Amino acid sequence: MITLIQRVGRASVTVENQEIAAIGRGLLALVAIQPDDNEQKLKRMVQRLLTYRVFPDAAGRMNKSLLDERLALLAVPQFTLAADTRKGTRPSFTSAATAEIGAEYFARFVGLCTEKAVSVQCGRFGADMQVSLVNDGPVTFWLET
Repeated sequence: MITLIQRVGRASVTVENQEIAAIGRGLLALVAIQPDDNEQKLKRMVQRLLTYRVFPDAAGRMNKSLLDERLALLAVPQFTLAADTRKGTRPSFTSAATAEIGAEYFARFVGLCTEKAVSVQCGRFGADMQVSLVNDGPVTFWLET
């Protein structure tokens, strides 16, 4: 499982010219599911994402997590993060989970985040989405399990 997280001032997702999700200050998480992902990896990723310290404390150091700050999460499925780009000029997606497995695990990912009492918005699996964001910092991290 791969999750690219960005600390944002605001972020939103639009599908067919209609905004379907939006948050203010928080995290945008672009989520890719891989064929060997399992429940253990899923739970570990959720735990890392929610507790990853990317928000500043009183001294300005990144010592606060999404849960610490009680901020919002915008989760967006993005299978292209799992692409194999090591050779050639066209990505291979054999390292991404099938659409069926990806959709199931993404829904489970969102459910687990919601269980942790975080305000969660999400993109639409399989849709052509336009994602807008104001990256705060910029602060961006690549998480893998």
